[in-house]
Amino acid sequence: MTPVATKDDRFTFGLWTVGWLGRDPFGDATRAPLDPVESVHRLDELGAAGVTFHDDDLIPFGSSASDRDKIVSRFRDALAETGLTVPMATTNLFTHPVFKDGAFTANDRDVRRFALRKVMRNIELAVELGAGTYVMWGGREGAESDAAKDLTAAYDRFKEAFDTLCQFVLDRGYDIRFALEPKPNEPRGDIFLPTVGHALAFIERLEHPEMVGVNPETGHEQMAGLNYTQGIAQALWAGKLFHIDLNGQHGIKYDQDLRFGTGDLKSAFFTVDLLEGAGGTGPVYTGPRHFDFKPPRTESIEGVWDSAAGCMRTYLLLKERAEAFRADPEVAGALAASRVPELATPTLGDGEGWEQLLSAAGSEGFDPETAAARGMNYERLDQLALEHLMGAR
Repeated sequence: MTPVATKDDRFTFGLWTVGWLGRDPFGDATRAPLDPVESVHRLDELGAAGVTFHDDDLIPFGSSASDRDKIVSRFRDALAETGLTVPMATTNLFTHPVFKDGAFTANDRDVRRFALRKVMRNIELAVELGAGTYVMWGGREGAESDAAKDLTAAYDRFKEAFDTLCQFVLDRGYDIRFALEPKPNEPRGDIFLPTVGHALAFIERLEHPEMVGVNPETGHEQMAGLNYTQGIAQALWAGKLFHIDLNGQHGIKYDQDLRFGTGDLKSAFFTVDLLEGAGGTGPVYTGPRHFDFKPPRTESIEGVWDSAAGCMRTYLLLKERAEAFRADPEVAGALAASRVPELATPTLGDGEGWEQLLSAAGSEGFDPETAAARGMNYERLDQLALEHLMGAR
């Protein structure tokens, strides 16, 4: 039986996802613009819990104050009618030509100042609509030429921007936090803060690191040949997984933004397993399960909604498979044979320090040759995971 999504599943979508026109660098749009209000109602029908937006997704760039008020009023009414929430918002700092050299790290000081004003104005709207997280994707923060940027100054300006925005939020008394979204390349040749690890290191240099976390995206990590599940595990471990973007990606290519589960299905299985607590061995991610994908340009508007529904169904099916995997006694035996549960045992005993570990008693008769001869049983464990993923167990 195919599971049906409900608001309790906390699935959310960006207006830019279902509203993507199908335009790419080689072809014009294949679909007409989608009214954000229609998106809200259709997502509600599919069982989604919330909707997110860039400022320009909702309010076209350059709109007058009166037009802005009308658009926001209609959007707010649609939210009230459907019960959808706005858990996250963000700012488009990459489409308009003014951002061709970046926003917070643009060489042009006036552009940097404009970018900060644009973000602050949209933070105000995000707070009005109840958002608790503000995602920052620096899609134009980078370069194609190594000579184009003073790299030390660029990181100074990046830090200055986040310190300013954090202070703005604190001074206004807003209950909202920031999430950096890493990406290695595209649209810039090389983007600053390209991976989860880079972003986590940068955050620790900020004036208010407690207010800033990360928003890892499946395809962005996999574009760099990295293990997405390990990346979000580190963010969870650090208490910095403030938001998450789920989609699909076929390896090291351009950013494909495929429907969730398309591409590396096994990685998607372990991602869901991790987010749902890995059978009680880790924390459960409590934030929204947000899909940042693009319905293929081959699809009509009905195909858009099929694609959105598919994201949610795949997540729920993988959740069922992961729960069955964790509940399987044979899996428990294979995990034990692989000594996986032993990793949770501290290396040092109670009251033990390096002195005791270094002493003769600390060796406990350990024979490295015997240990080296032991097999780890990973092949059997991995096969069991594949069989659960395929529904064969």
